[in-house]
Amino acid sequence: MTTDPAERQAPYLEDPTGREHLLEVGSVTIGRAVSSDIVITSKRVSREHARIRQDGWRRVLEDLGSTNGTFLNEERIVTGRELRDRDRIKIGDVVFTFHDPDITYRDAMVADLEVDASAGVVRVNRQIVELSPKEFVLLAHLREHANEVRSKDDIAAEVWPEYASDVYDYQIENLVRRLRGKIEADPSDPKLLLTVRGLGYKLVHG
Repeated sequence: MTTDPAERQAPYLEDPTGREHLLEVGSVTIGRAVSSDIVITSKRVSREHARIRQDGWRRVLEDLGSTNGTFLNEERIVTGRELRDRDRIKIGDVVFTFHDPDITYRDAMVADLEVDASAGVVRVNRQIVELSPKEFVLLAHLREHANEVRSKDDIAAEVWPEYASDVYDYQIENLVRRLRGKIEADPSDPKLLLTVRGLGYKLVHG
């Protein structure tokens, strides 16, 4: 289903041809079956492949036990995942872009950071970010102590336990700089990993 941009209210999917599929109230099914709301005629797509359902004001993407999986931003989903503006959904060989015209304004200069320490996964703006082992240990430590100032001694003991006290300030500063380069929207003006002059560093996390 396509809509006039001036009349568009609900979120919608944009397919590779530019066609827009309105996500109205309730749920929208995607699959090979002609009964699907969005039909994809590909053998890589299951008859009932995926669904986008409404949950309050949110839209949630779910895989319906498809053979080849449903991918959100290049990552295969195993449970329902809330969609956000500009997310990419891959079903078979087709990539849709999710748009939410009613999205609440958010400061674009603050990156959306997710840290799953148990799985060893870090996402920035929903995209998986590859960190070195030391970068990950530093981020996990700061996340565990979110909004607390961690001194350089604290960081040295956590990140370089093998060196005891033989860790220099420049090593910590360089590691912080590299980590900022991967998690900050603007590393020169950090909003997440802050320097607290004379005390250390802290990770601002809601």
